[in-house]
Amino acid sequence: MGTTLYTAPVLISLAVGLLCTGAVAGVLAGLLGVGGGIVIVPVLFWLLEYLEFPGSVAMHMAVGTSLATIIPTSISSARLHHSRGAIDTDLLKQWAPFVALGAALGGWSALYISSQALTAVFAVIAFLVAVNMLLPKQIVLAKQLPRSQLANTGIGSVIGFFSSLMGIGGGTLSVPTLAMFSFPVHRAVGTASAFGFVIALPAVLGFINAGLGVDDRPPWSIGYVSIPAAVLLFSASVFTAPIGGKIAHRLDAKKLRWAFALFLMLSALKMASTIW
Repeated sequence: MGTTLYTAPVLISLAVGLLCTGAVAGVLAGLLGVGGGIVIVPVLFWLLEYLEFPGSVAMHMAVGTSLATIIPTSISSARLHHSRGAIDTDLLKQWAPFVALGAALGGWSALYISSQALTAVFAVIAFLVAVNMLLPKQIVLAKQLPRSQLANTGIGSVIGFFSSLMGIGGGTLSVPTLAMFSFPVHRAVGTASAFGFVIALPAVLGFINAGLGVDDRPPWSIGYVSIPAAVLLFSASVFTAPIGGKIAHRLDAKKLRWAFALFLMLSALKMASTIW
């Protein structure tokens, strides 16, 4: 890690870049219910590579720090959606325990998953979800959510598990999943914003635990969470998330779906390029 990179102009540029990233992530959190991680994870990963941190910690730091920023951002976004009646509280109560369980397992798994594997998980899942959202006709499995408790347990746990490994809020997986069961897209986005908190809290604790004592992490980190980066990111995103929420309620379902897919596709391709 080159100490010449830590000059005042470079540090100021990085701080401004993180604030801008947080602002964009906040808008996306409110607009798409994705918690902003779809922007934060790639940006943090590339910043850590630029600062010459080893690849063995870069992706873990990006994911863990992204999860930390999702906590306050998702609260801000969920409050906006709740004020507009866009959160399905019955679904939230039904899925939340299993989403949280899956997220906790994902955070615990960070002890055993390599940085390259985390990158692959992010790229592959984001790409598949984007392709599904871009299809001319959405894949519909049923006209309503399954009534089986076992099915709901499985769906919630899988969403929580993979969302925590990707460092994202619940929207990336829960919105398209709900769409497959003919769930209204605006209520799906609103409910997903609440799932972001349910995912991020247990998952970030797992990434903190997994990173304790690991060498070559950035200064002022707790486990796999960079405190300075997290503060800069969510200090901007927490204020811009309501803006995204207001925009979401002005767009029709088709435009909202295409916007969601576009950001997923771009992020997936960029992350996949780092593996190749």
